[in-house]
Formats: sequence, structure tokens, C-alpha cells
Amino acid sequence: MRCSAYFEVNGVNLLIDTSTELRLQALANHIKRVDAILFTHYHADHVSGLDDVKAFNAVAGGPLSCYGDEGTYEALKERYAYALAGTQWIGAIPHIQYTTIDREPFEVGGVSITPIPLEHGRIRSTGYRVGNAAYLTDCNGVSDASRELLRGLDVLVLDGLRERPHPTHFCISQAVEVIQDLQPRQAYLTHLTHEVDHAAMNARLPAGIECAYDGLTLEL
Repeated sequence: MRCSAYFEVNGVNLLIDTSTELRLQALANHIKRVDAILFTHYHADHVSGLDDVKAFNAVAGGPLSCYGDEGTYEALKERYAYALAGTQWIGAIPHIQYTTIDREPFEVGGVSITPIPLEHGRIRSTGYRVGNAAYLTDCNGVSDASRELLRGLDVLVLDGLRERPHPTHFCISQAVEVIQDLQPRQAYLTHLTHEVDHAAMNARLPAGIECAYDGLTLEL
């Protein structure tokens, strides 16, 4: 399925991206409540599940707080104007309140979140660090300044599309180089294509690096 992530931290539930299969992913992983959504960027595979957010609106009893960069906000206003219209609560559509973030840490329910600016071809993508875990999907560049925000991690999830080079995503060898620079205790490659055989690739990856998979659950 298209990649998303979900953090539960001190009773606060954070969803990263509303990917295309959001409803199926939520059902499969027993996700019943979302307190805020963190968007990485505006590409369709990361936002096109937004309509299914209405189920989480029903649980919350109102709009959900969303965070991301200015480019993502502009794209959502164009594609999902009805979700941002601030209309009276009805259950047929999603209702979100968007806050633009850049580089400064922010809090949701007392949980500190650090946005990590990333390069994704010609656009920006945003990764997120929560405690000692970081989620960086859809990128082909991590600046020195961003790398300094990623030291001392227990877990790093990083884009590693395939073995062949790609113009907007890290290929697996490039992702491994970034991981070896950052030196997290454990790393996982995400956004893998159908070209990657999990078992064969895991057997070849350096110690401490594995391929992620749908439903992967970690406790920190």
C-alpha cells in the first residue's frame, strides 16, 4: 500500500500523510482515533485518502488539526477546498484546520515534533522527528542542516525506492549512505517499489538496516 505512518505518544495519536489506502490501513491496524495529521508533501499518493478523514472527525467531534508546508497547503486548498472551508460540521466530508510549518519545532497535545526539510526532486518534502524516531519518506536529498536534526536516533525510516537510480527518490545505495552517516540504532527503508524482493534485499543490507513492510509496528 502507499506509505503512511502513525505515532502514538503519551496518548496523542499522530497520522503522517493521508495515503490512498487510508481507510484500509486504519482498519487493518485498528486505528480508531487521530488527533492531528502531519503532511510530508502534496503528491497524490500521500494526500488522496483525505476524504476518509471524516471517520476521525466523527470520533473527534470536529475538525482535525493538520500541519505541513506552504506548498502542501496551496495544493490542498485547490483539490480539497471543501475540507478547508470551515463549514458547519457534517459527517459527509472531512473537516481540517491547516497550520503552515517550516523548520521550527511545534507541539501537538504536549508532544514536541521537529519538521525536517528534505529535497524531493524539484519540490520540498518534510520529514518529522518525534522523540528519538524520525520518518523521512519521499526524498533524494538531506541537507547538512537537516542531518544535524537527525542525530541520536533510535529509529530512522527513510525513503529507499529501488536499486536503480531515480530523479526524485533515494535509491537503496544512496539511502544506506545517509543512514550510515546518521548512525541510528535501527533503520528501515520505505516507499519500496515492486522491484524490491524483501527477503533477498534484507539479506544484503548492512546490519541495522531492514526493509519496512505494511503493518510494521515498533515500540520505543
